[in-house]
Amino acid sequence: MTLGTIFLSELVGTAMLILLGAGVVANTALNKSKGQNTGFLFVNFGWGFAVFCGVLVSARSGGHLNPAVTIGVASSGAAEFVPGIPVNFASIATYIGAQMIGAILGAFLAYLAYKKQFDATEDGPTKLGVFATAPEVRSTGWNIVTEAIGTFVLVFVVLAFGRWNGAETAGSLGALGALAVAFLVFVIGTGLGGPTGYAINPARDLGPRIAHALIPMKNKGSNDWGYAWIPVVGPIIGGVLAGLLATPLMGAIG
Repeated sequence: MTLGTIFLSELVGTAMLILLGAGVVANTALNKSKGQNTGFLFVNFGWGFAVFCGVLVSARSGGHLNPAVTIGVASSGAAEFVPGIPVNFASIATYIGAQMIGAILGAFLAYLAYKKQFDATEDGPTKLGVFATAPEVRSTGWNIVTEAIGTFVLVFVVLAFGRWNGAETAGSLGALGALAVAFLVFVIGTGLGGPTGYAINPARDLGPRIAHALIPMKNKGSNDWGYAWIPVVGPIIGGVLAGLLATPLMGAIG
């Protein structure tokens, strides 16, 4: 296993995740789409199984697909991300760099798939909503809290499954299983997604938001950069806390 393999695995997996995840939002949100107005539960299912597909194709790297997962695993004290890849600055940068590039690529592909639907939609915020999250009630502190809690659940459960299954590396999502990850993301969406749209992943929000800024489209509207840092900072806080607390808490409860 090399860092090049890790980079390619995470890039392809994250691109798959964002292509399908942004695609499900486009399907329900944009005009002239067959799935228009299918609703938030439809989006939750779509994002959950987008993660399923992303994890399947990135099994070699452990299927992180999320800087908060990578940072959370590093915070947990794990010696390796996957066998042969130690937890250090180079490997962390490789994971996160690949996730960001993959997210931008996936968002661009989702735009191409729905090009005519984007053209048929006048509302700028609706178009941005395909790419990035936004809160229902803007409150900086509480929006960060919501994102941190959702991401804490994600990373804590991932680490718990790794421990429960006796995984050699705490970061290996292979121990959790792609289907289990899908249901985990689905239940986070249904249980905690209402306030902010549950980014729970800095790459999932920032990468597509950058793609939105770069893609020339009619009636694009704002990129909402004033909010963009919240779905980055909140998930990182949640991921770090999960990583720090996972070992002592799971040790205490057996």
